[in-house]
Formats: sequence, structure tokens, C-alpha cells
Amino acid sequence: MKIKDITDAIERFAPLEWQASYDNAGLIVGRPDDEVHGVLLAVDVTDEVMDEAEREGCDMIVTHHPIVFHALKRFNSADMVQRCVERAIRSGVALYACHTNLDSAPGGMSWRLAERLGVERLEVLEPSAPGARTGFGVVGELPAPIPTEAFLRRMQETLGVRAIRHSALVGAEVRRVAVCTGAGASLIGQARAAGADIYVTADLKYNDFMTPDGALTVADVGHFESEYCAIELLFDILSKNLITFAVRKSKHSRNPVNYWL
Repeated sequence: MKIKDITDAIERFAPLEWQASYDNAGLIVGRPDDEVHGVLLAVDVTDEVMDEAEREGCDMIVTHHPIVFHALKRFNSADMVQRCVERAIRSGVALYACHTNLDSAPGGMSWRLAERLGVERLEVLEPSAPGARTGFGVVGELPAPIPTEAFLRRMQETLGVRAIRHSALVGAEVRRVAVCTGAGASLIGQARAAGADIYVTADLKYNDFMTPDGALTVADVGHFESEYCAIELLFDILSKNLITFAVRKSKHSRNPVNYWL
């Protein structure tokens, strides 16, 4: 199968034009007409993921995060990005990223995370245009209100989160939930305007926990933890469109953040 057959399947779900202006989603290493025999799905390209791809006979790696985000001026193995890109070129392993286009696609990242947390009747939190189904984040409702502490415990168990950072717990119960995978501090205002009881996201800074000012609870579950669902989402997209092609979920996608508890 050719690379373009795989990327076409992904881009029918999440076209590249839906990515943010700062992003670098798409084919990073390889040519569209190159033949591939197996795809490995991961959150990031790392040394461990490269090892796994070669060991499993996968000559294409599809990740959520682009390994090349800023221009590279040298290729001398000085860091992991250079090392992995060099290795991919030498080994003939194609690298492709589906990033903010997957975030903004209907049924994309935030949708998948919200559904895992039991949130229903989802709407886009920040539409790309008035009335659009594309955009960042989602907001919806649980089937019935549950105690706030129980919802935090649900997140911890469902996402395998070791620690959740959160602001003051505003209400005793949660019913309306806003979600944005990855770094979502910029959407706190939208979550508040949407009437959310809690906003689930990642990469919040100190002052972000003060921003809600008693209007809602914000919860930071961790960047990796919020976006690990990308592997399952990409697997579903490819397995439905390329029924006989070998698609593997990485067992070595790792969180670069560690916790001392």
C-alpha cells in the first residue's frame, strides 16, 4: 500500500486545512508514493517508538504530535528530534502527524475524551465559524448529576491519571462538562460562558486556576493523559478504511512527565 492511501483515509476524517496556522501536521518524512507494509500509531515519535516500529516491521509511524514542530537547522543527533528524524530517513520509515486537524475534526480528540468520561449531547466549545461543527473543545452533559469528587475519581480511573490538579471545587455536583484535550487554558472563558460545572483540559499555569473566579472548577489531567486517546481514534479511522492492512497501536508511547507521590 502507498503512503498516500493511508494519509488519504486520515485526511478524509481530519483534512490538513483544519490544522492551526502554527502547526506542522501532515507527512514529515517520506513520499506519498512510497510503499509501506505496516503502520504504528503513537502519541509521539521517540527512540522507543522507533525501536518498536523496526521490531514490528512497521515502515510508517503515525503520531498525534509532529516530531518536527520548529525548523531544524542541523542533523547531528544532538537531541531526540534530530536523532529520530535521521534514523527514520536512513531506515526508510515514514513519519506522519495528525495534530490540530484531529483536534478540530467533528468526532475528534475532545469528542473522544468526553465520550470516555460519559459526557453526552456534545457541542463544539469554540467553533471555527458560527454554527460550524469544526473547532476546538466540546461541551455536553452527563446523563445525571454526580458528586464532583466522584467525577474526579472517574477521570483518574478512566485516564490512568496519577494526579489531577484542580481549582477550588465550586459545586457539590457535576452535570455540564467542558473538555479540551492538550493545552486548553485559552478556552476557560468559553467553558465558563457555556455554563460548564467543570472544565477538563491540560497544561494549566498557576494563574489559570484563578481565572474561573468561582464560576466553575478547572481540572488539569495532564497533556499526555488527555491525548493518549489519539491512538485509539486513529486506529478506528484506519481499521475502518483499510480493512486488510496491518495497523498496530504502540505499546511504548510514554508520558515524558513523571510524578513523585
